[in-house]
This record gives sequence, structure tokens and C-alpha cells, in this order.
Amino acid sequence: MILPRERDPHLITIRRGGLLTDSDHHLHGLWAAACAEHVLHFFEAECPSDTRPREAIEAIRAWTQGSMKMMASRAAGGHAMGAARDLTGAARHAAYAAGQAACVAHVAEHNLGAAAYAIKAARAGTPGAEDLAGRLECEWQREQLPEAIRELVIGDQRRRNDICWHVFEV
Repeated sequence: MILPRERDPHLITIRRGGLLTDSDHHLHGLWAAACAEHVLHFFEAECPSDTRPREAIEAIRAWTQGSMKMMASRAAGGHAMGAARDLTGAARHAAYAAGQAACVAHVAEHNLGAAAYAIKAARAGTPGAEDLAGRLECEWQREQLPEAIRELVIGDQRRRNDICWHVFEV
């Protein structure tokens, strides 16, 4: 479970009573897609014919462009997470990252799910250098953050680090 009990209004869309604009919500989705795609090779190396995680990443990008409905992106996320269920290690975490990214269309806070699972994938995919791989992945992700949401995401990482397996400790 990567969602907090108490929601930050800055991560809830205006139409749902929060403070998050559509344009910033889209930035969260694009960042989550970048995080998931960065480690997708772990999944694709193990399951080259299963396109569900890649389709989930494409879905969130399509949603940010207005060419896909929220429910379709969320469904693609569910399918990607379904691809993860029978796997272990880096491939499993990479598929979960893609699924979480697609679900950002529904709830912006899934962005940290995508990032956290991507860090777990990097760690699992680098035996013997797990800590270094995790730190490097987290640093890479932070470099990708759009300026408009940077402080919000880093603050959210601090708040939710304990429910995200402490992966954001750099």
C-alpha cells in the first residue's frame, strides 16, 4: 500500500476538492511514466512478448495528451500489475512500476508508487550493488522531475518514505 491515510490536498485535483491543477496532474503522470520506462527493460528481458507494462506507460502518456480516458489508463495499469503477479525480482517490480504509472490518471499519488517500484527494480536487477543502484535510480528520477512539481514530489517522498519501503532515502 503506497497511498497515505491522510491525503495531501496538493495531490488531489481541483474538481475533487483539492488544489492540483490538470496541467500539474499531467506532469505527475509524465514523470511516473519516465520512472517506469527507465526500468522496463528488466521486465521486457524476462517477458519479451508481454506488452502490458509498455502499454500502461503508453496509456498514461496518452491520457496526459487527452487522447485516452482516465478509466482506460487505470485499466491499463491494472493489466500491467497483472503481468507482475507471477514474477519475482526486478521484472516484477518493473511491471508494478508501469502499472502504478498508468494509475496516476486516477490518483496522482500513484506517481510515488511508480517511482518506488522502479527503485526496487533497479535494486533487484543489480545483485551485489543494490544500495548503489537504488540511490542512483532515485537521483536519476529526481533529475527528471519537472520544476513545477519538484518540491511537492520531494516533500511527498519524505512524508511517504516509510510506506514506500524507505527507497527515497538518498
